[in-house]
Amino acid sequence: MKKGIRKEVRQRIKELTPEQMNMAAEAIFSQIEKSDLFDNATTIALFASMKDEVPTDIALERWLEAGKHIVVPRVEGDVMRFYDYSPEHMRVGAFGILEPDGEAECPPEEIDLMIVPARAFTCKGERLGRGGGFYDKYMSNSKFRAAKIGIAFACQIFDSLPFDAHDIRVDKVVTE
Repeated sequence: MKKGIRKEVRQRIKELTPEQMNMAAEAIFSQIEKSDLFDNATTIALFASMKDEVPTDIALERWLEAGKHIVVPRVEGDVMRFYDYSPEHMRVGAFGILEPDGEAECPPEEIDLMIVPARAFTCKGERLGRGGGFYDKYMSNSKFRAAKIGIAFACQIFDSLPFDAHDIRVDKVVTE
């Protein structure tokens, strides 16, 4: 069932034009920027998007310029860790995703707000990832305390999803 949903979402996203994706990203990040969670956050965990995800380039740039401390994930074996974001210190890493090549790891307890990707979400914050469990493992760390906002295109929202005991919900889902 999970595999079928992932395939369906992949097809739905393929139908979006680059303009639609960029307009959606602008709407999504503008909503987040108007929230108290964003205002009160010093350190924000954001990801470098893949081609079939909400484009995060604008937020990475804008939030860095706004003086937020931005950290991005790097996959190391079966573990994901977050490191300081610097546009000139990114390299292609695991799964062909841009990752930071710096050494300044950010401990989970220092992250105030985490922007979470997924293949699909429900309005209740349930999420279906890509299948690696990296975010679920990270967010289940006992020291992790950040608010969690899932971002997605409207075509990635479902009424219900398979949800297991080890799956971690996000606090809020933002779409265009």
